[in-house]
Amino acid sequence: MLLHIPNVLSPDQLLHVRAELDRADWTDGRQTVGAQGAQVKRNLQLPETSPVREALGRLILDALAHHPLYHAAALPLRALAPRFNRYEGGGHYGYHVDGAVMALPGGGQLRSDLSCTLFLAEPDEYDGGELVVNDTYGEHEAKLPAGDLLLYPSSSLHEVRPVTRGARLAAFFWIQSLVRHEEQRRLLFDLDVAIQSLTAKPDTDRSTLLSLTGVYHNLLRQWSET
Repeated sequence: MLLHIPNVLSPDQLLHVRAELDRADWTDGRQTVGAQGAQVKRNLQLPETSPVREALGRLILDALAHHPLYHAAALPLRALAPRFNRYEGGGHYGYHVDGAVMALPGGGQLRSDLSCTLFLAEPDEYDGGELVVNDTYGEHEAKLPAGDLLLYPSSSLHEVRPVTRGARLAAFFWIQSLVRHEEQRRLLFDLDVAIQSLTAKPDTDRSTLLSLTGVYHNLLRQWSET
């Protein structure tokens, strides 16, 4: 499931993030991937030890903690701290699949079920730079407004096309979901959306709503891993 999640960051938060990134020190993005990834990756990233990366990553995760659509779709168990990249002057990242298991700071591991890209530059600030996700239904292009996020399966083949004008700025990170399987997450998301829609209608039969809510939680109880 690919999902566009709008308005993760407010205009004031975006201004703050952009100001911090404009004065940050960037490094070659190939330093953060293995040998295969380095062959197709041409961008800049904030260093792993950057205090700017740490502070802005906390800001993003705090914002997502209050975003109901994100929680309904991702059912997050844990997330890797966001990283930040910059594409300009032809920078790109060819087709690749994200690593399946990633190390967590301080020990432990995260299974990458879902990938997230949070766009931090407006589409008219740069040419190219589309995030292309290739799945069983074909290629899907995304070039979202600043502050919006794309959520997609980490198992998907994906790329960032070359940026030929301006600079594309984004944050990216991975999530281990409570529910491992994509099909089950999609069913739970669709059911949750339907329940919320019915809840908003004053004439909804409450016994039916209660029954559907029970189905949702019992499926989540059966499928979740903690």
